[in-house]
Amino acid sequence: MQQLSYPILIALGGNLDHPRLGAPRRVLEAALADLGRFGIRTMRVSPWYRTAPVPPSDQPWYVNAVAEVETDLSADRLLACLHEVEAGFGRARSTANAARIIDLDLLDFRGQTAAGGPGRATLPHPRMEGRAFVLLPLADLEPRWRHPVSGASIGELIARLPADQVIERM
Repeated sequence: MQQLSYPILIALGGNLDHPRLGAPRRVLEAALADLGRFGIRTMRVSPWYRTAPVPPSDQPWYVNAVAEVETDLSADRLLACLHEVEAGFGRARSTANAARIIDLDLLDFRGQTAAGGPGRATLPHPRMEGRAFVLLPLADLEPRWRHPVSGASIGELIARLPADQVIERM
């Protein structure tokens, strides 16, 4: 069996306009560019998706994608940089699943696993398996990706998704 090479993957999402930059996709594209100031290079970006809020609510639909990045930073430092970029773009953390200008999540860091904790990355991202807005863009970017803990293929994870998650490619 061929050894898989795991990249560094981040999820991008947002459903509120930015007062200066406008629509969520523009915000997320600007955030990818802003990562460069930390030495984080964007290698590839999946197609963009429109997705209904999870769990269902009356919020605006989200714009989502997954990006492969490269960096010399540790997973914990990368996560801190993602949070700094979010704050710089006006992310205010309030209640879980609230509408937001920007959300940057560390999904996978070279196949590493970590339990997380305050200021520490949990790897792989603990809720990615049940989210179409993560798995479908991830499949576009890395169709051979496997979950670093369970070993499940991206196709197997997508097949297990709840049928009520509404997602469409932009």
